[in-house]
Amino acid sequence: MQVLCKSANGNTETQCCVCGQGFVMFWERQSRMERAEALREIQKVLLSHHRTSPGPQAHPTTGFLVPEWNGPIAFSGAAILGHAPTWAL
Repeated sequence: MQVLCKSANGNTETQCCVCGQGFVMFWERQSRMERAEALREIQKVLLSHHRTSPGPQAHPTTGFLVPEWNGPIAFSGAAILGHAPTWAL
């Protein structure tokens, strides 16, 4: 299971509990229980971004994957199966 997160303003699906930065998410297909677990993991990752900075600049300006993956984002399951648009990659 993988989720591609991209910072955005306006209509977002989740927000950082520290700075309030919003994110849209592109998901691999998964059950409701798996999505709930993924949301918990995303919040942990967003919190970890703030080890070096308190504001929204702590988060990557490009999309990032949860769980982290070393390959190109465009080839991730979340990007492909979640139908991520090119602006999110």
